[in-house]
Amino acid sequence: MTTRRGFLRSTVFAAGALPFINRLRLPGFRSGSVTKPLVLSTWNFGMPANKEAWKILDAGGKALDAVEAGVKIPEGDPKVTSVGYGGLPDRDGHVTLDACIMDEDFNCGSVAFLEGIMHPISVARLVMEKTPHIMLAGDGALQFALQNGFKKENLLTPEAEKKWKEWTEKNNYIPYEKTNHDTIGMIAIDKAGNLSGAVTTSGLKYKYHGRVGDSPIIGAALYVNNDAGAATATGVGEEVIRICGAHTIVELMANGYSPADACKAAVERIIKIKKDNIKDIQVGFLALNKYGEYGAYAIQNDFEYAVYSETENNILKKSDYSFR
Repeated sequence: MTTRRGFLRSTVFAAGALPFINRLRLPGFRSGSVTKPLVLSTWNFGMPANKEAWKILDAGGKALDAVEAGVKIPEGDPKVTSVGYGGLPDRDGHVTLDACIMDEDFNCGSVAFLEGIMHPISVARLVMEKTPHIMLAGDGALQFALQNGFKKENLLTPEAEKKWKEWTEKNNYIPYEKTNHDTIGMIAIDKAGNLSGAVTTSGLKYKYHGRVGDSPIIGAALYVNNDAGAATATGVGEEVIRICGAHTIVELMANGYSPADACKAAVERIIKIKKDNIKDIQVGFLALNKYGEYGAYAIQNDFEYAVYSETENNILKKSDYSFR
């Protein structure tokens, strides 16, 4: 049980202004529809994550419990190379993890640069519930986890280690800086109409040792305002941090934007900042408002997300959905 802490539109780019960018438009409920409960998560590994979260939501449980349980599925899956166990390491061969969680009352917690713990999302929740802080990092986060009963484990799988060693030989120790940043972000609304969200990742593969992206930063990769909505991000964390992505989207929803339009406006801010340097950058946003309406938008056309409600359990990809 939690024990404490109870914009203007962006410039719209003309179609074809950046012809090499495949701007992704994804479907969402139109204004007026209400769906509760509902859970959304990024990428195709969101399907099993949503399934686990749905067990809690369908039974009348809290969105906070659902998102924690949901993202623990990819955290513990060695086949997922961008989240938790099995995650590809930094350039020095260390698997370092970031995670954050936030509930309907603005309670939030996060961990950054954490090594050796299978489920950083659960450590983040304990930071929220047991400390006067929001974020713990590095050795301090590890010490806190161990003091609270977590077991230190080797998260570098043989498969991930093999890929890393091949990369060090082939890339002359230069960090990988392009696409394929598959953070899982999950947001949900429960039967009581309350929102929560969670994000967890092993971060940019072959990153500099010590690099922290947007995933543990409240307001960047995740933000929840129960009176407006929730948003999460995936992709190049530096670009998400630059515009305070999730907070920007929730503020836009608070000012009347649909979830899809809010995500679109946030992406266009990144495009405006990066200009011609956007070709190899992927950022995707996913949003859910207090009515159960949802939507998404991304720079490149390979983004996809998973949705689970009483009426659907799908992976949604690019479409000709027109924003309203």
